[in-house]
Amino acid sequence: MSVENDKPVSKSRIERRRLVRVEVNLPGRIFIPADGREARCTIVDMSAAGARIASDLIPNPGAQVVLYIDGFGRFECDAAHVEPGFFGANFRCSPLKQQRVGEQLAIFANKGATETTVLRRHDRTTTKGLASYVCANGDAVACEVLDLSLSGLSLKTEGRPRIGEIVSIGQMTGRVVRYHETGIAIEFVNAFDKGRAESAVPRALASR
Repeated sequence: MSVENDKPVSKSRIERRRLVRVEVNLPGRIFIPADGREARCTIVDMSAAGARIASDLIPNPGAQVVLYIDGFGRFECDAAHVEPGFFGANFRCSPLKQQRVGEQLAIFANKGATETTVLRRHDRTTTKGLASYVCANGDAVACEVLDLSLSGLSLKTEGRPRIGEIVSIGQMTGRVVRYHETGIAIEFVNAFDKGRAESAVPRALASR
């Protein structure tokens, strides 16, 4: 009997965590796939289910938006609650990811903005070197490797493959997850151990 009574309590706690909003004031970037526009933004507050965003680029209500939040990563969203200079974003997340974001927000609330680096899935290693990546259509595009982690790469490049496109660089395969000021960020399709990720970049550079 006590076990049955615990179930709704547990669900209620999970739901409260999902809806709790935390003031974060974090930098980010937004990308609107429908028209290819992108811009910097500031995440004013967020929960595991969504965020309030300040930006000069305001999407139409219901528009699909790709949002990158510093320290929290990439989210696919639907725009909502549009007002001058601000809009709301409802995350398209699995229950597991919502739970993980809720846990990350709890860490953020306890430790503050100075500790946001602990939210990264993997430490990043700065590296420099000329290379090239191959797009889905077979085109090779010149790039410079800016940094890497066990989860992905940051590349300086003039190319802009579409968000979600699978590309390869050397022996690594990844998905384009966002644009930044000088290029693109790639998330590895498969998990890499640290030794393999670090050794793969020199191989990629050598194979150019």
